[in-house]
Amino acid sequence: MVETLQKGKGKLLVSNSLDAKDELEEKFERCMSMVTSLINGLSEREANDALTAFVCKGPLQHEETCLGLLTIILLDPSQAQKCYRDLALVSRDGMNIILMKINHILMEKYLKLQDTARSQLVWLVRELVKSAVLGADGVCMTLMKQIAGGDVTQKNIWLAESVLDILIDQRDWVLKSGLLIAMAVYTYLRLIVDHHGTPQLLALRQKEVEFCNTLLREKFMDCFMIGRDLVRLLQNVARIPEFELLWKDLLHNPPALSPQFTGILQLLQSRTSRKFLACRLTPDMETKLLFMTSRVRFGQQKRYQDWFQKQYLSTPDSQSLRCDLIRYICGVVHPSNEVLSSDILPRWAIIGWLLTTCTSNVAASNAKLALFYDWLFFSPEKDSIMNIEPAILVMHHSMKPHPAITATLLDFMCRIIPHFCPALESHVRQGVVNSLTFIVEKRVLAHLSPLFDNPKLDKELRAMLRDKFPEFCSSPSPPVEVKVEEAVSLEMENSIIDKEDNCYDSTEAAFSDDEEELNNKGKKREFRFHPIKETIIEEPADITPYLDQLDESLKDKVLLLQKASDMEAQCQMMQDIVDQILEDDFDSDQLSTVASCLQELFKAHFHGEVLPEEITEESLEESVGKPLYLIFRNLCQMQEDNSGFSLLLDLLSELYQKQPKIGYHLLYYLKASKAAAGKMSLYESFAQSTQLGDLHTCLMMDMKACQEDDVRLLCYLTPSIYTEFPDETLRSGELLNMIVAVIDSSQLQELVCQVMMGNLTMFRKDSVLNILIQSLDWETFEQYCTWQLFLAHSIPLETIIPILQHLKYKEHPEALSCLLLQLRREKPTEEMVKMVLSRPCHPDDHFTTSILRYWCMKHDDQLSEHIKSLLIKNNSLPRKRQSLRSSSSKLAQLTLEQILEHLDNLRLNLTNTKQNFFGQTPILQALQHVQASCDEAHKMRFSDLFALAEDYEDCSKPSKNRRKGAASSPRSRKNAAQPINTEEESGSSSASEEEDTKPKATKRKRKGSSAVGSDSD
Repeated sequence: MVETLQKGKGKLLVSNSLDAKDELEEKFERCMSMVTSLINGLSEREANDALTAFVCKGPLQHEETCLGLLTIILLDPSQAQKCYRDLALVSRDGMNIILMKINHILMEKYLKLQDTARSQLVWLVRELVKSAVLGADGVCMTLMKQIAGGDVTQKNIWLAESVLDILIDQRDWVLKSGLLIAMAVYTYLRLIVDHHGTPQLLALRQKEVEFCNTLLREKFMDCFMIGRDLVRLLQNVARIPEFELLWKDLLHNPPALSPQFTGILQLLQSRTSRKFLACRLTPDMETKLLFMTSRVRFGQQKRYQDWFQKQYLSTPDSQSLRCDLIRYICGVVHPSNEVLSSDILPRWAIIGWLLTTCTSNVAASNAKLALFYDWLFFSPEKDSIMNIEPAILVMHHSMKPHPAITATLLDFMCRIIPHFCPALESHVRQGVVNSLTFIVEKRVLAHLSPLFDNPKLDKELRAMLRDKFPEFCSSPSPPVEVKVEEAVSLEMENSIIDKEDNCYDSTEAAFSDDEEELNNKGKKREFRFHPIKETIIEEPADITPYLDQLDESLKDKVLLLQKASDMEAQCQMMQDIVDQILEDDFDSDQLSTVASCLQELFKAHFHGEVLPEEITEESLEESVGKPLYLIFRNLCQMQEDNSGFSLLLDLLSELYQKQPKIGYHLLYYLKASKAAAGKMSLYESFAQSTQLGDLHTCLMMDMKACQEDDVRLLCYLTPSIYTEFPDETLRSGELLNMIVAVIDSSQLQELVCQVMMGNLTMFRKDSVLNILIQSLDWETFEQYCTWQLFLAHSIPLETIIPILQHLKYKEHPEALSCLLLQLRREKPTEEMVKMVLSRPCHPDDHFTTSILRYWCMKHDDQLSEHIKSLLIKNNSLPRKRQSLRSSSSKLAQLTLEQILEHLDNLRLNLTNTKQNFFGQTPILQALQHVQASCDEAHKMRFSDLFALAEDYEDCSKPSKNRRKGAASSPRSRKNAAQPINTEEESGSSSASEEEDTKPKATKRKRKGSSAVGSDSD
């Protein structure tokens, strides 16, 4: 094997003689050589010992060994099984390094992988799933992302079938992850449309249909998290018999799918998370689209579009991919206001081009539905303006150059209202009206009458628009004025019209890594709609207004800083400025002016990503070498009682007012720089010196700014922020919500690993319940992330069990499902059982019955004792229920009626099983006790339940004398039954359980009946 690899026959990546050696491949081969040199010529046991000894030397050796074994697995199938066993043996981090590298390969190198390496990678994922390695679900989702839509080539079909086989074979493992279930259903529902024609594709299609149909039937509420796009995908496959039946249940019998599902409207009103929309584009497609929407100038896009069309849209099967691309652009690509106000290629131009490439009526209709889909049930409170903006702008900008496109889109918008779902026509119309109203409110377009009542449209269409939307067809009076930066000259207007005439098929350009040409700074042209938010168009740095306010020495230094061409010279001049500020005779009144100059000169520092693409010690040190960061470095080198320390803090405070991003740049420097090791507390001094003056407020504002600019940096900072400022981060869910709102599945997995390795604590016992309650109002994916992060901590479930009192089965399915799955792993305690039984009884809420049934099967002894204790303690509650509810401040009061209702539901659920839970002595004794003292209404209502206790009483009387003494009255029967459990009850009850007047009465009962118990003994 070693000889074969040394000859170069087993290369990892496809390359030619002109390609430079790939760094990742070099690293993998180096690690493989090291491993083979360690184990060459040794027996299997000796090899294991050698690898184990080497791994124990340190983290570097551990990483090299894992990567070496990974490389052999990818290159040599004959050695794969043995190397995987060795890998499982020597891995010290739960395979975390392997999962990270597999994700890296899938996201960046998959298309270059040799065929052998590609098939071995899928084999390795299968083994990781078989071993139930933590984080394998994230790798599976990344692998599914590589299955391209609209592609029926042999390699893509092989990948689709291989991943499907893994999911089918390891079904029990799949069912443990709600997110994986939803992602798999979304992926394969979409792929079913592509797989038709040949016997191989039809066989695969049938497997996909059965897989999706089964998961939708059995795990519908997990699939519910997909949101409204689940309905869109189901519409495309509705004529397949299995899905035809599913559609009938979806429309006419929702409880058949889930008791928590109220109907299709509930699903359509739920927005689809970006994670699902992004999962149907391969990483390469996603990279190219993001490149076009962030780097390509409007008017220079033709060659980029031609390349993309040739690569992905040139075959008949690729017609279906256009919907994925349009949904991704509308729902995921949300440019910043800076990009919106620049001359970067706008989203509407790409969508207009995609619409013109549709060559079939079905594809065109589906593409238009994808464009308008978020309009149909739009709610300003839940949905984003960015999701509906592209459609209105395509129509607006196409009116002059391509009126046919505008006409067909307006026609579609009108006709979709009655035809999308006739039963929900009023809801659809309201959604479209909401969209149009919000568009005008947010000034995307000043008003709609020029669009709806345009002479270029035919009379029938204009009449239909007036009929459907009369409120938008009259010209506003007085006219609404649109704010623009400045008047546009006639010459520029002509230029803009020329560009719009060719907005879908314009001049030359090319994919290139040459950033200089793409980033040429020129005069920005405001030739599109005004940005949704107020924005500042960046101009070349101009510090002239501030120079006269500086003294001569400082003025000269600032001018030299402006003229410095390279980073080293800028750093030197920046240090000179800092040194002058620290001099004793410096006038502190100039700090504001200096801050204005620095903010203007270094505004480029605050654009683009801060965190290096590959995080190493060298790249981190290089990234913190910016001139502005010299202020941070000087602060770190000073003592807090130094007078210069407060001066520099004042300078930063002035900078912070002018450029709020300086806050998270400081946090990044304190974490990334070696010079700032252990100095994170410096941020607290900075926060107190700002006008905010409060650490918590300052920290939250800075992390919010970081979240909006750079999600990778947010994840990078998270462990340090939580560790260094626990009182600010752990007491509320504000920061947690920022994080889970933007992370993807791989970032979630990394945070979970950080928690489990002890590097990150995001919850603590005293505040976790409050945070989880706050999370109930978050989006579905955000809630699932929150619960995943909570479960990674070792916090006892009893700490958060009171959250059950806040959970409603219709409003909080995410929390209920997560809590239910966690409760099934726990042995029931009395507090748990009490909280579970405190839930209101409702025929559609099966939470309590399901967990009680599971505990019956696994922990019947403990459960019966706890239920007995709670029944006896609450025996007198029905008589006092009204007074208790009016005087108590608790969210939920456990009453006897509730317990009996839940027990009766459990009895019915267990009727056809062999489980004899209600035959246990503690349950029967407790039912006897309750029956003897409850009123006739309860005896009638729960007669079947009490009948079990009557049977027990009849068969448990040892003698006639005892029967005669006990049979005089129901109360005497109750008192005779009680002594049997007195000691058990007192031993299992808690002193904190009862806070009202019942304990004294209970004690008297026990004392009085203990003598009877002694006589009977």
